[in-house]
Amino acid sequence: YQYLSRYKREEDLDHFLFIPERTEGTEKECLKLLLEYCGRHNPSWTELSNFTHFLNFQLSKCEKSFFCSPAVREDFQGF
Repeated sequence: YQYLSRYKREEDLDHFLFIPERTEGTEKECLKLLLEYCGRHNPSWTELSNFTHFLNFQLSKCEKSFFCSPAVREDFQGF
């Protein structure tokens, strides 16, 4: 939710620090955002679950990637 809400507001994600313990938004806002970005019309709970697991996996990989680290941020802006 933290990434998607900032992405929707067109905020800079390069300097965003994800804090797992931090609660943002309501359950209703989260569900609305997931439905918007899921890519399926009227998705099932299984499809939403798969979407969130896949997104979490991809974002975790991105956070650990050298190419998205502060060391190369100037050279790969927006990567």
